[in-house]
Amino acid sequence: MQARLAADPQAPAFVHGEGVTTVASLAHQVQCMAAWLRAAGIGPGDRVAVWLVNRVEWLALLMAAARIGATVAAVNTRYRREEVAHILRTSGARLLVTQLPHQRLDFLAILAGLDPAQVPDLQQVAVLGSGSAAPAGVADLAAGLAWRLVPLDWQPCALDTGPDDSDPDATVVLFSTSGTTKAPKLVMHPQRTLVDHALRCTAAYRLDAPGACLLTLLPLCGAFGLNSTLAAFAAGAPVVLPALFEADEAAALLARHAVTHCFGSDEMVRRLAESSEAAQPFASLRFFGFGAFTSNFTEIAQACCARGIPLHGLYGSSEVLAVFSAQAGDLPLAQRLEGGGMPVAGAQARIRIRDEATGQLLPSGQSGQIEIQAPSLFQGYFGNPAATEEAMHEGYFKTGDLGHLRPDGSLVFETRLGDAVRLGGNLVNPAEIEELLQRDPGVREAQVVAVPIQGQDRPVAFIVPEVGAGPDTAALLAPLRQSIASYKVPQRVWMLAAFPLTQGANGNKISRAQLRQMAQERLAAETAQPKEPA
Repeated sequence: MQARLAADPQAPAFVHGEGVTTVASLAHQVQCMAAWLRAAGIGPGDRVAVWLVNRVEWLALLMAAARIGATVAAVNTRYRREEVAHILRTSGARLLVTQLPHQRLDFLAILAGLDPAQVPDLQQVAVLGSGSAAPAGVADLAAGLAWRLVPLDWQPCALDTGPDDSDPDATVVLFSTSGTTKAPKLVMHPQRTLVDHALRCTAAYRLDAPGACLLTLLPLCGAFGLNSTLAAFAAGAPVVLPALFEADEAAALLARHAVTHCFGSDEMVRRLAESSEAAQPFASLRFFGFGAFTSNFTEIAQACCARGIPLHGLYGSSEVLAVFSAQAGDLPLAQRLEGGGMPVAGAQARIRIRDEATGQLLPSGQSGQIEIQAPSLFQGYFGNPAATEEAMHEGYFKTGDLGHLRPDGSLVFETRLGDAVRLGGNLVNPAEIEELLQRDPGVREAQVVAVPIQGQDRPVAFIVPEVGAGPDTAALLAPLRQSIASYKVPQRVWMLAAFPLTQGANGNKISRAQLRQMAQERLAAETAQPKEPA
């Protein structure tokens, strides 16, 4: 931000529903936010949870926290009660910054159902834009909350006059991730990795080329959205920042602002392509980096490329940061659409492939677990040194992903190892959903797998009921709809007498592969059933 301020303070930084925020306006907002946070008792080492849709204030809070030495714990906008409680509890956040209801999102209503005992460190909740224009219901909600509810009105605040407590090696953000544990871990990154990675992405993705403009499709609460947005900001490219992804709105913004760069999920690509019937719908686009999170996207991607959408497969994670690598534009189409590519850090990043069975490192062309050492590597999992130690080997991060190297050293991502699945563009451990299902007294065991339903990978559940019990599906899923993100709620629930097992030297294991096959067969049978006559 300081570099942008010195270069051109009146340059547009962000374009949004309220107009344009210049670099100078952003810098002013950061100073005011820093003063507000200090007045709220936040200082070096404190964690501030941020639960907002995409808006300039999200980024201003991150930069303000960096200035005063605090850390932002990013909260997914799709999280519900249990997930939010976990982030607040694990981060030890003293302050939560959220906002008034926005379209379908009502963060305050979710917060009202939170048990204060679950989040003992939380002291106050700041509501952005909740001054004189706040709806009457906010006052009633405040009376029912266990925490002090305060308005975050940064505009009347004086500029921050406190010391610059910024430390490039201090943790500035916590991203939530899911892997081998039932609940998300918090991935720590300092300013240094965020800034260095943004500068490398600037050159690698040509965001510094004349006329470059980014449309942020992804939420800032995740590494994918934040890293790409910071890269464009570092490059001096204006960033178009809608609050939420809506395909029709995004398509209109692409055309209106001659957007050249996008980063998003395969589902976003599909919905954008479907929003336009034009043969060449987005002529201004130069680069669209995508993450493939569903199992049947290849044909759709090829059709998009045939319409002139310049898709490139990416690779990244919260631990090594998103848009870590991308496939080159001169590759054959099939290879360009694979996840992976060359790291933006070049030779400073090292990728190796390990055979999980033998522990041996593998040559190019052979598949195994991807391990990465890079300048963008995370500091560890917050408050969880055991998980950090388990995730590392000889200074390399064990990604939990299966892939191989090409002879030129570029990466090809194949799939996730283990049981974790991609749902709604997010990595989810099925155990998180299974545990909630098993809270029902009629459920003895539960297993969740992901299968394609209407073009997207969706969760379905198999349960073994207690003897004599037969849980009602609607009643079983009702608590889940209130406590976890909608994309995690199973689309079907089927009962079994027992789960299929595979026998091995180390004991019997439930066969998720057989469960997936069973789910696909049952879904196919549903489709094949003749419809009742009208």
